[in-house]
Amino acid sequence: MAHPTQLGFQDAASPVMEELLHFHDHALMIVFLISTLVLYIIVAMVSTKLTNKYILDSQEIEIVWTILPAVILVLIALPSLRILYLMDEINDPHLTIKAMGHQWYWSYEYTDYENLGFDSYMVPTQDLAPGQFRLLETDHRMVVPMESPIRILVSAEDVLHSWAVPSLGVKMDAVPGRLNQTAFIASRPGVFYGQCSEICGANHSFMPIVVEAVPLEHFENWSSLMLEDA
Repeated sequence: MAHPTQLGFQDAASPVMEELLHFHDHALMIVFLISTLVLYIIVAMVSTKLTNKYILDSQEIEIVWTILPAVILVLIALPSLRILYLMDEINDPHLTIKAMGHQWYWSYEYTDYENLGFDSYMVPTQDLAPGQFRLLETDHRMVVPMESPIRILVSAEDVLHSWAVPSLGVKMDAVPGRLNQTAFIASRPGVFYGQCSEICGANHSFMPIVVEAVPLEHFENWSSLMLEDA
C-alpha cells in the first residue's frame, strides 16, 4: 500500500515485481553516476580558466565517449529484456480469472468454475468502515490463492480500461473486442490495491481493483461459499 510522501514503488508482492524493483535500482544508480559525472564536468569547465589541447581535440577521448555510452545502454537493455520475457511467461496457471472492464466497475469470472463470477463496485465514502481506504475499497474483492500462478484474461465491454495492481507488477489494457492476458504469483498473503490506469470517462477514478491473496485452504472455503450463494 502506498503512503504519503513515498518516493519509490510499493513493496513487492510477486517475484516479477521484485525483479522490477531491482531493475529500477540498477537503472537509477547508473543515472545518478552519469548525472554526477556531467555535473562535475560542467562545474570544472565553468570554474577553471585552464584549457588543455588534448581535451579540445583528441581522438582517444572521442572513442571513449562513443563506446562508453554504448556499454551503459547494453547494461540497461539486457536486464530490461530479461524482465520483459519473464512478464510474458505464462506456464501452467493454476487458476484463470476473466476481468471485464465496464463504465465504471469491474466484473470477474472464475472460468475454472461452472458458475463463479461477480461484479466489483467501489464502496462509497459514506459506507466505508473504520480502517478502509477511500476510493480504493470494493464491495467484492478478487480472491486468489497465494503462491499459485494466476492467469488474468482482460477485456472491456465499452471503452478502454486498464487492469493494474502495482504491488503485483501487473498492468494490462482492457480493449473492447480483444482478449489480453497476463499472469502473476502472489508470494505472500495480503490485500493489494490497484486502479484503472486508462482514462475511461467521467468516473475513471471510481473503479478500483482489490486483490486478496489467501492460503489455498481459505480460497477453497471462499469459493465453496460463493458457489453456494450463487
